[in-house]
Amino acid sequence: MENPLHHFELHTLIPLNLLGIDISINNGILAMWAGLAVMFGLFMVVVKSGVRLIPGKLQSVAELALVFIKDMVEEFIGKEEAHKYFPFIASLFFFILACNLIGMIPGSYTITSQLVVTGIFAICIFVLTLVIGFAKHGGHFLSILVPPGIPKLMIPLMIPIEIISMLARPISLSVRLFANMTAGHTILAVLFGLAMSASLLIGWLPFGFTIIINGLEIAIAFIQAYIFTILTCVYIGDVIHLH
Repeated sequence: MENPLHHFELHTLIPLNLLGIDISINNGILAMWAGLAVMFGLFMVVVKSGVRLIPGKLQSVAELALVFIKDMVEEFIGKEEAHKYFPFIASLFFFILACNLIGMIPGSYTITSQLVVTGIFAICIFVLTLVIGFAKHGGHFLSILVPPGIPKLMIPLMIPIEIISMLARPISLSVRLFANMTAGHTILAVLFGLAMSASLLIGWLPFGFTIIINGLEIAIAFIQAYIFTILTCVYIGDVIHLH
């Protein structure tokens, strides 16, 4: 049976080198470009078709999706600040969702199954929250390390705990998305391998499971994009309101 992890291997398609730095184009980069193209293309179709008072099907879906994200941003970040962060949050959600769904296409690549990719996403969001916190509150932002109502004797103990808690955020954010996408595709690869290697009499059993798992994977693609986005909103809301 073929190695089920071969779907996660990066293969150079166009070798490129700039000043000794490898900038080759591989299947992972193509998957990211495809995600951006799908996200941009869908909304361009909506815009080009014209925004109507009585929306068509495509406009209705786009409006529902954007209203859903807008409500999420307002709930966790606040209505006063929502307009600043809505474009970023919406772009993040649709890009991750597009990359997750592109990975479901046979022969494509799931870029969100790479820990380095999800890790960079998470680190950038973590740094962004620090920048927002210091820009809004200055040095007072460090008070986030001391939960309100804590006795003074507990402060030396709580500060290291809060620092570890904050540093764990990008780790959990990146690992959650990476692990879910990797696990699902690995299970699918194993089941397809069993279906191909088994006899016709019993081969239908693992193949039937692949159909069920495939449907579950599509649902997970939406859920993981939603979780990644909502946690980003929570983290930004925390540094704005110092929760």
